[in-house]
Amino acid sequence: MSDFDEISSEPRWYVAHTYSGYENKVKANLEKIIENRGLQDVIMDIRIPVEVIKEDAGVDENGNPVEKEIENKIFPSYVLVKMKMSDATWHVVRNIRGVTGFVGPGSKPVPLTEEEAAAIIKEDAEPTTHLAFAVGDRVNIIDGVFRGYTGTLSEYNDATGEVT
Repeated sequence: MSDFDEISSEPRWYVAHTYSGYENKVKANLEKIIENRGLQDVIMDIRIPVEVIKEDAGVDENGNPVEKEIENKIFPSYVLVKMKMSDATWHVVRNIRGVTGFVGPGSKPVPLTEEEAAAIIKEDAEPTTHLAFAVGDRVNIIDGVFRGYTGTLSEYNDATGEVT
């Protein structure tokens, strides 16, 4: 008898646990298997939750500020898979190299609730900005009326991105 009653009628988000650093490989291999075996109707989507962070990378040769975008994994070693759970789909995902199992008790995966999935998967997430400075640091002012002066960073407002 099967661990799963039948193919679940609605696709749900499940969390697969991977070896550290294997998230992208697992996603690529799973996408390849889905395409080769024609499983698009039972395994719909694969996501690696990341946040894009804009970091200050100094200034260019003209004195203009330079930012670089970095992707940080929100949940390292986890991959989200939207699928209709069945013995077949469980085996496809579970047998990918780098996957150690699903999140859930024993061998029975537990799907994320709609609220949990929505909180993790943000389609239009804005990149967050992180300064390479801290309150109390000495900074050279490169733009505005005080250009060319040196100051001490006394305050940073996350909401507006303004520094004092």
